[in-house]
Amino acid sequence: QVQVVESGGKLVQAGDSLRLSCTAFGRTVSGSTMGWFRQAPGKEREFVAAISWSGVPLYYADSVKGRFTISRDNAKNTVYLQMNSLKPEDTAVYYCAGARNMWVTVVRGEGDFGTWGQGTQVTVSS
Repeated sequence: QVQVVESGGKLVQAGDSLRLSCTAFGRTVSGSTMGWFRQAPGKEREFVAAISWSGVPLYYADSVKGRFTISRDNAKNTVYLQMNSLKPEDTAVYYCAGARNMWVTVVRGEGDFGTWGQGTQVTVSS
């Protein structure tokens, strides 16, 4: 059974950059679309970005377009989220997730993902 573990979250200042990593253990995720979600206190979980098994970005939330970049290294079984120009409203727990089905290139939200990590906290101070 695959597990995904997020890392890289920390306290940063507004305008800083940060890269989150998500590494899968147990089996390869090279055939899986992967996504990043985030949840701020008191808010619903938000779909942030997704990348196809072949490395094509499939989705960015409007709130992060132009600032965040999703990428992956299948040789390392790892997905990344490069976050630039961070804002206080980016503060949240960031979750990595793997799509329920292999080889899909259309994902719309949480329901399409079935393997979730424990999350990593990103805090952006103003």
